[in-house]
Amino acid sequence: MNNNIIATTSARARILTDEEIAEIDHEIDLYPDKQAVGLEALKIVQKHQGWVSDESMLAISKYLGIPISDLEGVATFFNLVYRQPVGRNVILFCNSVSCWIMGCKSMRAHINDKLGVDFGETTDDKEFTFLPVPCLGDCDKAPVMMVGDDLHRNLSKESINKIISEYKTRS
Repeated sequence: MNNNIIATTSARARILTDEEIAEIDHEIDLYPDKQAVGLEALKIVQKHQGWVSDESMLAISKYLGIPISDLEGVATFFNLVYRQPVGRNVILFCNSVSCWIMGCKSMRAHINDKLGVDFGETTDDKEFTFLPVPCLGDCDKAPVMMVGDDLHRNLSKESINKIISEYKTRS
């Protein structure tokens, strides 16, 4: 049996904040039915909470009146909906064919060494979470990664060091 489903069914819904509700209500006005708002509601809660807990998933399900299994399906399909806590900065590292050809294997190893984490892990200080993505769509500038909303191209060990340092000082 899937542990996520067990955790979800035993959780209690949290109360959505007024701000989350206002933003979800705004999205409801833009879509033909509440079912279509599921992904937007997940993104809204994640924006405010940092990730989507089982309790948040239940709250969204109850608020929109849609089955939790439908929401879980959406959250599982979209790899940018985080179902566990992530660091302050999420590094999305492209591991597409283009990036592999252009040396992303050594860039990945450098990030592993620099941060002490591998794919799917968060640094001890909760500053960075390192996640693979199949493609970031900037193949002519490979290897590439995103940190938050910022795309970083033509990665080198030096540029990675600079990027990590810049994000550490932002916090």
